[in-house]
Formats: sequence, C-alpha cells, structure tokens
Amino acid sequence: MINFDLLLANKEDYRLQYLTAKPFPHLVLDGICDEAKLTSVYSGVPELENKSRDYVFANNKFEKSNYKELGSYFKELNDDLQSEKMNDFLSFIACETIFVDPKNHGGGLHQGKKNSFLDMHADFNYHPINTLWFRNMNLLLYLNKDWKPEYGGHLKLEDARTGEITVLDVPFNRLIIQQTRGWTLHGYDQTHFPAGIYRTSIATYAYTQHLIHIEKPRTTDWKPADDASWIKKWMAQNYNTAVKVKNKFFGMGTAKNQ
Repeated sequence: MINFDLLLANKEDYRLQYLTAKPFPHLVLDGICDEAKLTSVYSGVPELENKSRDYVFANNKFEKSNYKELGSYFKELNDDLQSEKMNDFLSFIACETIFVDPKNHGGGLHQGKKNSFLDMHADFNYHPINTLWFRNMNLLLYLNKDWKPEYGGHLKLEDARTGEITVLDVPFNRLIIQQTRGWTLHGYDQTHFPAGIYRTSIATYAYTQHLIHIEKPRTTDWKPADDASWIKKWMAQNYNTAVKVKNKFFGMGTAKNQ
C-alpha cells in the first residue's frame, strides 16, 4: 500500500528535509499510500470504544492498537509500516539504525471524537517492556478525508529548548515522521470536526536498540498550556511517579487497548 519506490527514488531529498526541518527533525509525505486502498481503510474505520488513558491531558481520544484485524487493507498497511523496507528508509533519513515496534505498543488506530484535544508532551524514552529500545521516531498517518483547516486538530511541534513552534495540517493520506526526544513536544488543540466525523490517524513508533540507558527512563512528559488549571499542572509534575506506582500494582493500560 505504501509507495516504497517513491521513498527510494527520493530518499536523499527526504533525508535532507528530515534533518533540517524546524523546530526539530521531521518529514511530511503526501500521497504516500495507494489512494483507493487507503480510502477503503478510511471507510472501514469503526467508531472506537477504548478510551485513551491520558487522563486530563487528552479529551475524547480513543485507541485500537491491533487495527490489522479490521480487514485485509488494514493488515496490508500495518505490514508495510512494520516492514524491513520501512526500517531501511527510516534508518537512512535519520543516519542511524531504526526499527518499528512489531507489537505497536501504545500505537495503532487513534480517533479523536467531539472536542478532542491532546496536550503538548514529550513521549516516553524507553520501551516499557523491551527496556533498552530507545524511542526514536513517531510515524503518524492521517485518515482525515476532506479535512479543512477550520476543523482544527493540526499537529503542533515545539522545541522545548527554544520555544520554536511549527503547526502542520493533517489531511488525508499525509504521513508525518517526527523525531522523539525529551524536548520534541507535540500535540493538538481542541478539534471542531463536523458531527459524526473524527480526527483519525494511525500511529507507529520506531526505536533504536541501546546497550545501556543513555538517559533515565521516563514515561510521557506532559507540558500543559500556561493557562491550564493548577490541578493539571500539578498532575503533569507528578505524572511519572504516579504512572510507575499504577503500573506496579495494576499493569500497563496501553496493553489493554487492543
């Protein structure tokens, strides 16, 4: 489903675009999937019922990690995203060895329903199960058919070190590949999609194998807006500790969103 011939033919240009993008490395690829097949995927997306466990930092956001079971085109897309061809392409543009998580932990089909939002955040740095897998990239494929800017849900990227921000449109058949580090904040403001239409994407996460931890493992680092409530700011400051306690006694919630 993914046009790997296009990626291969333009890989030098894509690497330059990725490495020099502001506010931090990212790449925007339009029309990367077969249009007819991806339209079939779009038409087959059900209304999801498993709500995100991002608590006060997200609203009306739903997830399904094992989306390949939804049909043959879903499986084809999943297989392409997790293929060696994709791993080779990601490794080339980043100039280091990168591979996609075959279990899709925390990723999959994401659906933002009415008034959905996702606060700015930096993703966890080490895989919670394969603890020496360093999170290196997010691949975000958007399924927003006939999307208009007034619908909102733009992807916001911010470098926490400099405050520099880039805002990206999220139309149908756009793949955004972004670097993930402790300073690579991303999220989206409250959406205004028409009734019955949802902000929809497929998230895939890619890693680099480390021999040792090069930084202290942490979970998601939330950065609420300046005008957020004191409760949300307090929760953001204490989120890592709270998640460690919850996981110890109750397990990881993301594994349940199958």
